[in-house]
Amino acid sequence: MCGLVGIIGHSPVNQILYDGLTLIQHRGQDAAGMATSDGKHVFLRKDNGLVKDVFRTRHMSQLFGAMGIGHVRYPTAGTDSRAEAQPFYVNSPYGIALGHNGNLTNAEALGKELFLHDRRQLNTASDSEILLNVLAHELMATLETSKLRAKPEDVFRAVRGVMRRCQGAYAVVAMIVGVGIIGFRDACGIRPLVYGTKQEPGGVSHMLASESVAMDVTGYSLIRDIAPGEAVFVALDGSVHTAVCATKTRRAPCIFEYVYLARPDSILDGIPVYQTRINMGIRLGKRLRSEWPDHDIDVVIPVPDTSRTSALEMAKVLDLPYREGFIKNRYIGRTFIMPGQTERKKSVRYKLNAIGAEFKNRNVLLVDDSIVRGTTSRQLVDLAREAGARKVYFASAAPPVRYPNVYGIDMPCRSELIANGRDVQDICREIGADKLIYQNLDDLIMSVRECDTMIDEFDTSCFSGEYVTDDVTDEYLDFLDINRNDSNKTARRRSELDLSELTEVQEAAH
Repeated sequence: MCGLVGIIGHSPVNQILYDGLTLIQHRGQDAAGMATSDGKHVFLRKDNGLVKDVFRTRHMSQLFGAMGIGHVRYPTAGTDSRAEAQPFYVNSPYGIALGHNGNLTNAEALGKELFLHDRRQLNTASDSEILLNVLAHELMATLETSKLRAKPEDVFRAVRGVMRRCQGAYAVVAMIVGVGIIGFRDACGIRPLVYGTKQEPGGVSHMLASESVAMDVTGYSLIRDIAPGEAVFVALDGSVHTAVCATKTRRAPCIFEYVYLARPDSILDGIPVYQTRINMGIRLGKRLRSEWPDHDIDVVIPVPDTSRTSALEMAKVLDLPYREGFIKNRYIGRTFIMPGQTERKKSVRYKLNAIGAEFKNRNVLLVDDSIVRGTTSRQLVDLAREAGARKVYFASAAPPVRYPNVYGIDMPCRSELIANGRDVQDICREIGADKLIYQNLDDLIMSVRECDTMIDEFDTSCFSGEYVTDDVTDEYLDFLDINRNDSNKTARRRSELDLSELTEVQEAAH
């Protein structure tokens, strides 16, 4: 997952972009970037690290202009190096900077096509650079040689070309120098993108962002979600133009956004994330009470932070005390999105510490939002036992994650998913719990759907193995298995670090 912000207004946007990226930092902690324009030039800053570390005062003072886009990234397969921080930029036509959240499932074929037919050279392995070059090529193809400035219909024609060629999931914000800003989503609307406005002294400022929370805190009013297959273009004069650019659309957002990815105070596709997590806790609590009426649980303890809402509702349904048993070190990033198994194991121990009094001589129910690799769950169970718990039960607000996500969430290969090929009893033994209960998939879907009955369906592929784009083959999943396993990632990261160190030595020598 990644986070996007795009702004076009009447005053410098660098500070609001910074604030917006900080508000969606949870969507990516590996790299951050920002590109702004004064209408003639592009000013770009990007690097590995958190927003606060990438953008110092000296960088911010050089990001001029009343139009810009920003991006936060977490490391996905093949995109661990500094060179693949976003936004990406090409200088023709006009100059385009682009940020992307998602994953192109036909990236390999598109990369070859761009080189052989479109005569475009790619410098990274990132599918976001591929998407940028497809957009640039399609926009160039729509323009007549005598046309000095692209019109809205030219931009939409280019986006139609992108949607015709690009498969998979993508939420995109792009800045076209001297033209405006555009945002669009894939035909299924898998990854989120919202639009809002704010009144400024010089007129209306427009924002596109991955989550509504970026607007709430910066003073923008949420207008609506970008619809699946839709493009919203805001020209330099502030005029807003919209068009559905995909030939066939359906609303099928990723349900994992509501389970884990999004902030609870965000609203995605008209659905309040916080309310969905309340519903998840209620339904899971009712299921536990029905399947285990004579339980001996003494206390319900959440795994901070995402599961707190669901855990509290479970405690209410079960008529049990709710306690904070783990204290979180807030200076450690989200372990789900940390690269490498060794780093994840280390970070869990550093991130959470148990309050012994809440565990000692008690039968505790630990509640987490999901179980992916099982690494965190196993260590949590160990921490609870070390703190004196008699028995440790575990509940997941999401169903078993048995399949990889191919739409922009860097879930591991199938062999590294603890639920792949195992039943609940096997998983329970693997994490060392005395009992394990999962959310039912139908209950999860209803937990989100009851907040908005207009959703056609949800992408539940990591739970069900059913991929909404209908183009995910066994061969493609085998390809992901090779690229996403931790050993291959570690080898790539080492080679990239070696290359980075060599580059720094060469720069120092000059």
